[in-house]
Amino acid sequence: MDDAIVVALFRCPGHRIPMESVSALRVEAGYGIVGDSHAREGSLRQILLMDQETLDALDLPPGAVRENITVRGLPLHALQPGEHLRVGEALLEITKPCTPCSRMEEIRPGLQEALRGRRGMLARVLESGWIRRGDLIRIESRETSP
Repeated sequence: MDDAIVVALFRCPGHRIPMESVSALRVEAGYGIVGDSHAREGSLRQILLMDQETLDALDLPPGAVRENITVRGLPLHALQPGEHLRVGEALLEITKPCTPCSRMEEIRPGLQEALRGRRGMLARVLESGWIRRGDLIRIESRETSP
């Protein structure tokens, strides 16, 4: 794997409010992104990672599919639930693939189907820290999820 990096970062300030592009995200273990309306204690959907390569193939800019972290050089769909990623200071655990919802049709007709099987991966935060644009991403380990 070539160097995998963080290309862009986004936070959702509220329901149906446009994503907010930021240069850094503070993430808290077991909770998610500080200041994000989707942060929930114990949720398996604390962070959505999306790859730049898929966005490019669909002619979409970073953040278009409401992801939190846009990555480049990381084969997201080869990751399995339980794998750990070191992203900047934080440690994330992949929990499951993200199924594209009907909101994708609001972005562009046909996008929900175009994203089927490639919308990105959901993760939860295992170790708190800062994630910044340009941070390297490393696959650290695989754990068996219950």
